[in-house]
Amino acid sequence: MADWWRGAVIYQIYPRSFQDTTGDGIGDLKGITERLDYVAGLGVDAIWLSPIFTSPMADMGYDVSDYTDIDPTFGTLADFDAMIARAHELGLKVIVDQVLSHSSDQHPFFRESRSSRDNPKADWYVWADPKLDGSPPNNWVSIFGGGAWQWDTRRRQYYFHNFLPEQPDFNFHNRDVQDWLLGTMRFWLERGVDGFRLDTVNFYFHDKLLRDDPADYRVKTEPAANPYDMQYHIFSKNQPENLAFLERMRSLLDEYDGRMMVGEVGESHHAIRMMGEYTSGNSLQMAYSFEMLGAPFTAAHFRKQIEDFFEGAPRGWPTWAFSNHDVHRHASRWARHGIGREELAKLTGAMLLSFQGSICLYQGEELGQTETELELFELTDPQGINFWPEPVGRDGCRTPMVWDANAPSAGFSTGRPWLPVKEAQAAQAVAGQAGVADSVLEFYRKMLRLRRDTPELVSGATAFFDVSEPILAFTRGGNVLCIFNLSPEARDVRLTGGGALALAQGAEHRGDILHLHPNGFAILEALEGVNVSDVSDPAKA
Repeated sequence: MADWWRGAVIYQIYPRSFQDTTGDGIGDLKGITERLDYVAGLGVDAIWLSPIFTSPMADMGYDVSDYTDIDPTFGTLADFDAMIARAHELGLKVIVDQVLSHSSDQHPFFRESRSSRDNPKADWYVWADPKLDGSPPNNWVSIFGGGAWQWDTRRRQYYFHNFLPEQPDFNFHNRDVQDWLLGTMRFWLERGVDGFRLDTVNFYFHDKLLRDDPADYRVKTEPAANPYDMQYHIFSKNQPENLAFLERMRSLLDEYDGRMMVGEVGESHHAIRMMGEYTSGNSLQMAYSFEMLGAPFTAAHFRKQIEDFFEGAPRGWPTWAFSNHDVHRHASRWARHGIGREELAKLTGAMLLSFQGSICLYQGEELGQTETELELFELTDPQGINFWPEPVGRDGCRTPMVWDANAPSAGFSTGRPWLPVKEAQAAQAVAGQAGVADSVLEFYRKMLRLRRDTPELVSGATAFFDVSEPILAFTRGGNVLCIFNLSPEARDVRLTGGGALALAQGAEHRGDILHLHPNGFAILEALEGVNVSDVSDPAKA
């Protein structure tokens, strides 16, 4: 099916932390292949692999030195082919992370580019002369701290890097760069991948005039923890030329049946609008949203993201997530809104999997996994190290998958894992939850089955009810009613036209009152004239 991705549930695998088969403490492709039966058994539609290409690992694979080979840490191209074959046997699509905005400084092309100002690759990266006083050409800053320009003594110029100095940005204004990168994507399409998750998809082009980014128009009372958040990045990224290149990428994918692209829109300003713009034309099929990966946990916030997207881009398509490899796990991030880890995990799982759009689940999310607390000496993430003690970086959500609490490293590896497996995380292991009726894992399996078996939950339009916080209530496709209590306190709503119950936690009917326990929810049939409203007189509840 050409549009299999529309409404699909994608399971994100962080390969370093999924399953190690060699004992070196780092996950690998053979380990992923061994665990695909588990993934397929959840009821998801696809897997997304974080970077696996050859890399010196300055940023855990997001610094690519060979775009058409597998890093030996993870295995070989033969291992990759075997994994693809097994995934397809199990009915799983395979999406790979494609990091195009920048390469590693160890890539042969950058080594050539920095060797002189007149070599064949001289204009393949973003180079600029210093100002007369020797300072960088403008005020652009790096996401990982400090300026975004690195001095190079060989060319006596600065090169641009949005991330680490070891991650120089490609010059997308050079057509040859575009053509070559499209060729690397073709390589993986020919090997059978079903799609690409495009890292930092709005970072490809920079302003040719190298104009300064202005200060963030949102007034701050004190400096941000990361200076990057103090600028409005209208010149260092988010350029209009991006769309034309995305259309070239789409033309490439259209040569193959049933392939897709989901772009990571890394933007703190107007992100929903940009997601709609990138998915409404002949470019991306989907855009991945960061808008639910932060702190807000209110009905109004979730409603606004969904309504804003579909009102602004009725022909676009979003991908929603609550956790990933770059943010604190939501079971910890939103813990104060729950009465317990399991109750909150089930509430958020039911809520996310009832949203209109495609859904991305991060490995361990189906276990109710929590953030790992790490000491400075345990960190590997350059962002966490540079900004210690706050923000603490990304290692806490990247610790290994836990399979069996009674096995060494919770079944992840027979060796010392690259990040520690701590007791709090091991306690959530798969073996202790599989087959246990009220476990978070079994709940996710039920909810995923309900979504897959209910067309309205896959593709039905959303209509929200005007209900006071902390209640989020809406219908999908007019036939499915979803009501959630985003609170550690009980709440009542008036319900008319609610039919058979499909799935619930802490929900009781009392006449026309639906009593929701703390973190309670109900997904049920929506009958004609269905309505959810506030209880005007608490005494009636």
